[in-house]
Amino acid sequence: MTAAPEMTVTSLIFNASPVVQAVMLLLVLASVISWAIIVQRSGFFHRADGLSKAFEERFWSGVDMQQLHEQVNHQPNPDSGCENLFRAGFQEFQRLRDKRADADALMQGVSRALRISLSVEQSKLEAQLPFLASVGSTSPYVGLFGTVWGIMTSFIGLAKVQQATLAVVAPGIAEALIATAIGLFAAIPAVLAYNRFAARSNTLLSRYEIFAEELSTILHREAHAGR
Repeated sequence: MTAAPEMTVTSLIFNASPVVQAVMLLLVLASVISWAIIVQRSGFFHRADGLSKAFEERFWSGVDMQQLHEQVNHQPNPDSGCENLFRAGFQEFQRLRDKRADADALMQGVSRALRISLSVEQSKLEAQLPFLASVGSTSPYVGLFGTVWGIMTSFIGLAKVQQATLAVVAPGIAEALIATAIGLFAAIPAVLAYNRFAARSNTLLSRYEIFAEELSTILHREAHAGR
């Protein structure tokens, strides 16, 4: 009696139908890109948090704002949201003050510059998160499509044989279920990472907004003190 060929995950993948293989390849590609984004975003949020905290310490240490502005222009840290806000707001403040704008016009310009800078920082924080959300929400369904297609193909093939046994049915169903497993493997890390990064993004954005309000208040006093 001839022994049935041993079934392994690798053999099932290579023997799957072209449609199921295409689904698996798509899911693996989505998973690889997701992990690359997760690593990149983790580093970005870590740097943004650390640099913003360091800049806030410098800002509240009592250093002269003109001197601080010259320092950050000389050695900028693009990943520091608070520094970017300070640079945008103080630069606009200086530009309008040099033009001898009145206090109200000066503060309107500063507020506008800070709003624009906040929007830019929000875009940086939320970059690539929609892709993680898409992978997390669609990968299980893509994997399920591969599973349904594989099971359908197995039953079509089963109808062509006279005697249906488990050895005939099992390989087709097993290779179909691998697609669902790969879909979940791609989706779960993407969902967890998206939730984590979205929470960190909201936390950092709140810090940026508070800093912008405090900077605006300080510049408001400076503008009216110089009248």
